[in-house]
Amino acid sequence: MRISCKICRRVGMSVCGREKCAFKRKPYPPGEHGMRAKHGRGTLSEFGTQLREKQKLKFFYGLRERQFRGYAMEARRRTGDTAQLLMEILESRLDNAVFRMGFQPTRSAARQMISHGHIMVNGRKVNIPSFRVKKGDAISIRPGSRGKGMLGDLDIYLKKYTTPAWVSVDKEKREGTVIGRAAEVDIAGLVNVDAVAEFYSR
Repeated sequence: MRISCKICRRVGMSVCGREKCAFKRKPYPPGEHGMRAKHGRGTLSEFGTQLREKQKLKFFYGLRERQFRGYAMEARRRTGDTAQLLMEILESRLDNAVFRMGFQPTRSAARQMISHGHIMVNGRKVNIPSFRVKKGDAISIRPGSRGKGMLGDLDIYLKKYTTPAWVSVDKEKREGTVIGRAAEVDIAGLVNVDAVAEFYSR
Protein backbone atom coordinates (compact mmCIF):
# COMPACT_ATOMS: atom_id res chain seq x y z
CA MET A 1 0.00 0.00 0.00
CA ARG A 2 1.67 3.22 -1.16
CA ILE A 3 1.06 6.17 1.16
CA SER A 4 0.69 9.69 -0.23
CA CYS A 5 1.88 12.80 1.62
CA LYS A 6 -1.74 14.01 1.76
CA ILE A 7 -2.38 11.19 4.22
CA CYS A 8 0.64 12.31 6.27
CA ARG A 9 -0.79 15.82 6.49
CA ARG A 10 -4.24 14.50 7.34
CA VAL A 11 -3.13 12.28 10.25
CA GLY A 12 -0.59 14.79 11.56
CA MET A 13 2.69 12.88 11.15
CA SER A 14 4.95 11.61 8.38
CA VAL A 15 3.88 8.03 7.66
CA CYS A 16 4.97 7.71 4.02
CA GLY A 17 8.64 7.14 4.84
CA ARG A 18 9.88 9.64 2.26
CA GLU A 19 12.80 11.86 3.23
CA LYS A 20 11.14 14.84 1.54
CA CYS A 21 7.65 14.29 2.92
CA ALA A 22 5.32 17.25 2.31
CA PHE A 23 4.23 17.15 5.98
CA LYS A 24 7.66 18.47 6.98
CA ARG A 25 6.99 21.61 4.92
CA LYS A 26 3.25 21.87 5.58
CA PRO A 27 2.49 20.35 9.00
CA TYR A 28 -1.25 20.85 8.76
CA PRO A 29 -4.12 19.09 6.96
CA PRO A 30 -4.62 19.66 3.21
CA GLY A 31 -7.48 21.78 1.93
CA GLU A 32 -8.74 25.30 2.56
CA HIS A 33 -9.38 24.66 6.26
CA GLY A 34 -6.02 23.03 6.91
CA MET A 35 -4.38 26.11 8.42
CA ARG A 36 -7.22 26.38 10.96
CA ALA A 37 -6.38 22.88 12.22
CA LYS A 38 -2.73 23.88 12.46
CA HIS A 39 -3.63 26.52 15.04
CA GLY A 40 -5.51 23.99 17.15
CA ARG A 41 -9.11 24.98 16.54
CA GLY A 42 -11.57 22.26 17.36
CA THR A 43 -11.15 19.28 19.65
CA LEU A 44 -11.62 15.58 19.04
CA SER A 45 -13.87 13.29 21.05
CA GLU A 46 -12.38 10.23 22.74
CA PHE A 47 -13.54 8.12 19.81
CA GLY A 48 -12.14 10.65 17.34
CA THR A 49 -8.76 10.59 19.09
CA GLN A 50 -8.67 6.78 19.06
CA LEU A 51 -9.62 6.74 15.37
CA ARG A 52 -6.87 9.22 14.52
CA GLU A 53 -4.26 7.19 16.40
CA LYS A 54 -5.45 4.01 14.66
CA GLN A 55 -5.12 5.72 11.27
CA LYS A 56 -1.62 6.91 12.13
CA LEU A 57 -0.41 3.45 13.09
CA LYS A 58 -2.13 1.72 10.16
CA PHE A 59 -0.61 4.09 7.61
CA PHE A 60 2.77 4.06 9.40
CA TYR A 61 3.06 0.38 8.51
CA GLY A 62 1.35 0.79 5.13
CA LEU A 63 -1.50 -1.61 5.83
CA ARG A 64 -5.09 -1.80 4.69
CA GLU A 65 -7.90 -1.74 7.25
CA ARG A 66 -8.86 -5.41 7.03
CA GLN A 67 -5.28 -6.59 7.55
CA PHE A 68 -4.59 -4.09 10.33
CA ARG A 69 -7.81 -5.02 12.13
CA GLY A 70 -6.80 -8.69 11.93
CA TYR A 71 -3.54 -7.91 13.72
CA ALA A 72 -5.37 -5.87 16.37
CA MET A 73 -7.82 -8.72 17.01
CA GLU A 74 -4.94 -11.21 17.23
CA ALA A 75 -3.23 -9.00 19.83
CA ARG A 76 -6.46 -8.85 21.86
CA ARG A 77 -6.76 -12.64 21.90
CA ARG A 78 -3.28 -13.11 23.29
CA THR A 79 -2.37 -12.89 26.97
CA GLY A 80 -0.48 -9.74 27.87
CA ASP A 81 -0.45 -6.03 27.12
CA THR A 82 -2.51 -5.61 23.93
CA ALA A 83 -0.71 -2.48 22.76
CA GLN A 84 2.74 -4.06 23.14
CA LEU A 85 1.60 -7.30 21.49
CA LEU A 86 0.20 -5.34 18.54
CA MET A 87 3.54 -3.59 18.09
CA GLU A 88 5.40 -6.90 18.20
CA ILE A 89 3.11 -8.31 15.50
CA LEU A 90 3.56 -5.26 13.26
CA GLU A 91 7.32 -5.14 13.74
CA SER A 92 7.73 -8.87 13.03
CA ARG A 93 6.42 -8.56 9.45
CA LEU A 94 9.14 -9.37 6.92
CA ASP A 95 8.73 -6.08 5.06
CA ASN A 96 9.28 -4.21 8.31
CA ALA A 97 12.30 -6.36 9.22
CA VAL A 98 13.88 -5.68 5.81
CA PHE A 99 13.26 -1.96 6.36
CA ARG A 100 14.64 -2.10 9.92
CA MET A 101 17.79 -3.81 8.66
CA GLY A 102 18.38 -0.92 6.28
CA PHE A 103 18.00 -2.92 3.08
CA GLN A 104 15.47 -0.34 1.83
CA PRO A 105 14.73 3.25 2.98
CA THR A 106 10.93 2.75 3.24
CA ARG A 107 8.56 -0.08 4.06
CA SER A 108 6.90 0.38 0.68
CA ALA A 109 10.22 -0.20 -1.10
CA ALA A 110 10.94 -3.18 1.18
CA ARG A 111 7.55 -4.67 0.29
CA GLN A 112 8.29 -4.31 -3.41
CA MET A 113 11.73 -5.83 -2.94
CA ILE A 114 10.23 -8.89 -1.25
CA SER A 115 7.44 -9.28 -3.80
CA HIS A 116 10.03 -9.30 -6.60
CA GLY A 117 11.86 -12.21 -5.00
CA HIS A 118 15.01 -10.44 -3.82
CA ILE A 119 14.85 -11.58 -0.17
CA MET A 120 15.75 -14.89 1.47
CA VAL A 121 14.86 -16.07 4.98
CA ASN A 122 17.04 -18.83 6.38
CA GLY A 123 18.38 -19.51 2.89
CA ARG A 124 14.99 -19.81 1.17
CA LYS A 125 13.37 -17.18 -1.05
CA VAL A 126 10.29 -15.59 0.51
CA ASN A 127 8.09 -13.28 -1.55
CA ILE A 128 5.34 -12.63 1.02
CA PRO A 129 5.74 -9.21 2.74
CA SER A 130 3.48 -10.23 5.65
CA PHE A 131 5.63 -13.28 6.49
CA ARG A 132 6.42 -13.24 10.23
CA VAL A 133 10.03 -13.38 11.33
CA LYS A 134 11.15 -14.62 14.74
CA LYS A 135 14.27 -14.65 16.88
CA GLY A 136 17.08 -16.51 15.14
CA ASP A 137 15.83 -15.95 11.58
CA ALA A 138 18.50 -14.95 9.07
CA ILE A 139 17.41 -12.48 6.39
CA SER A 140 19.56 -11.84 3.34
CA ILE A 141 19.46 -10.39 -0.15
CA ARG A 142 19.43 -13.08 -2.81
CA PRO A 143 22.95 -13.29 -4.35
CA GLY A 144 21.64 -12.91 -7.91
CA SER A 145 19.81 -9.70 -6.96
CA ARG A 146 22.72 -7.77 -5.49
CA GLY A 147 23.66 -4.58 -7.31
CA LYS A 148 20.52 -4.57 -9.43
CA GLY A 149 17.88 -1.86 -9.72
CA MET A 150 16.71 -0.67 -6.33
CA LEU A 151 19.76 -2.30 -4.70
CA GLY A 152 22.34 -0.32 -6.67
CA ASP A 153 23.05 2.29 -3.97
CA LEU A 154 22.54 0.01 -0.98
CA ASP A 155 26.17 0.07 0.20
CA ILE A 156 26.10 3.87 0.49
CA TYR A 157 22.81 3.81 2.39
CA LEU A 158 23.89 1.03 4.78
CA LYS A 159 27.06 2.87 5.80
CA LYS A 160 24.95 5.66 7.33
CA TYR A 161 22.18 3.46 8.71
CA THR A 162 21.85 2.43 12.38
CA THR A 163 19.80 -0.69 13.11
CA PRO A 164 17.46 -1.09 16.09
CA ALA A 165 18.53 -3.36 18.96
CA TRP A 166 16.41 -6.37 17.95
CA VAL A 167 18.25 -6.96 14.66
CA SER A 168 21.92 -7.43 13.77
CA VAL A 169 23.27 -6.72 10.29
CA ASP A 170 26.48 -7.65 8.49
CA LYS A 171 26.61 -4.69 6.11
CA GLU A 172 29.31 -6.18 3.90
CA LYS A 173 27.49 -9.48 3.40
CA ARG A 174 24.08 -7.76 3.28
CA GLU A 175 22.72 -10.23 5.76
CA GLY A 176 20.77 -9.66 8.93
CA THR A 177 19.65 -11.72 11.91
CA VAL A 178 16.73 -11.28 14.26
CA ILE A 179 18.40 -11.36 17.67
CA GLY A 180 15.49 -10.37 19.91
CA ARG A 181 11.75 -9.82 20.08
CA ALA A 182 10.44 -7.26 17.64
CA ALA A 183 9.45 -4.22 19.66
CA GLU A 184 8.36 -0.63 19.38
CA VAL A 185 11.26 1.36 17.96
CA ASP A 186 10.66 4.88 16.73
CA ILE A 187 7.04 5.84 17.23
CA ALA A 188 7.04 6.61 20.95
CA GLY A 189 5.47 10.04 21.36
CA LEU A 190 4.11 9.95 17.81
CA VAL A 191 1.34 7.36 18.14
CA ASN A 192 -0.66 6.44 21.25
CA VAL A 193 -0.78 2.67 20.77
CA ASP A 194 -2.90 2.25 23.91
CA ALA A 195 -5.60 4.37 22.22
CA VAL A 196 -5.42 2.05 19.20
CA ALA A 197 -5.96 -0.96 21.45
CA GLU A 198 -8.91 0.78 23.08
CA PHE A 199 -10.41 1.55 19.66
CA TYR A 200 -10.59 -2.16 18.83
CA SER A 201 -11.91 -3.11 22.26
CA ARG A 202 -15.27 -1.48 21.51
